[in-house]
Amino acid sequence: MMLDRTIIAILISAVAFVTVYAITPSLIKVLTKKNMIVKDYNKEVAIMVARPGGPSILAGILASELTLYAFFPSTAILAIIVTTSLAFLVGLADDRKVLGGWFKPLALAVSALPIILLGTYDPHLAFPLFGSVKIPELYLALIIFIIPVMGNTINSIDVLNGVASGFMTIASFALTICLVIVHNYDVALASLPLGFVSLAFYKYHKVPSKIFPGDSGALTLGAMYGTLSIVGHVEIVAAIALLPAVINSFLFLSSVKRIIEHRQIKANPVVHTEDFKLMASIDKSAPVTLVRLILANGPLTEKQVGFVIFKLALFSAALAIITSFMMGVKL
Repeated sequence: MMLDRTIIAILISAVAFVTVYAITPSLIKVLTKKNMIVKDYNKEVAIMVARPGGPSILAGILASELTLYAFFPSTAILAIIVTTSLAFLVGLADDRKVLGGWFKPLALAVSALPIILLGTYDPHLAFPLFGSVKIPELYLALIIFIIPVMGNTINSIDVLNGVASGFMTIASFALTICLVIVHNYDVALASLPLGFVSLAFYKYHKVPSKIFPGDSGALTLGAMYGTLSIVGHVEIVAAIALLPAVINSFLFLSSVKRIIEHRQIKANPVVHTEDFKLMASIDKSAPVTLVRLILANGPLTEKQVGFVIFKLALFSAALAIITSFMMGVKL
């Protein structure tokens, strides 16, 4: 059985990676032809980049998860597929037309309903050392809360070339390792495609980006990650792996004091030096973000900032893995 799982893991990982790797160049051409391009404001020379990359990301996820479902039909995989697809539609709607700040959280909350309707959750919230706490009614509210938070958390860190896809590659593989450590092998198998989809998309999203994920891409990645954390019963561990992105969202919301689209912010938290490095804004009305804090010590290139975020992601991934080892330890 373990050999079978290993073969299937290799198969779905290959399907996820190859699908995104093969489809994305064609998507870039189609988006460019339809003039669905946006300016990359962090480049000294004006560069227009295709957007959104959500369709190729979703294609990779669906192709791999449906392949897995053919071998191991389960309601958990169905919940992952349906919730992720609904989150993609929410993001796609926002890509096509900038909607109000409350639209995405509310729509993503609705996207979480299949998890509840399919019953793919355990109303026990597991904590390291202290064991699990049964919270039946409260856990339903937590499900509705997790998907919008995870989706918007990844969306909020999608501010520089390659950051969202690179960050999700690290966090997703860490989540898979954590699921294996807590012996949830079925969900660990289902989580593999997320890491390989993110890795394949990073090839085209890294500096200099050829395509941006857009809201449809970022929300798809975040919603799938959130769904995996719920059906895999590793909500705390998953949150730890996303710590830099969570901190970024907290800093942003605490500074603007309301839910608002990043595109509606007038004061930019980051400005450019004469040689077009990134520098923290001195404008007091500008929101506080993780990138702004990283730049507090001085200007950096876009690639350098991205590497700092990846280092933070690796540190958080290590903490998540350590925490997963502690899940079975009780005081």
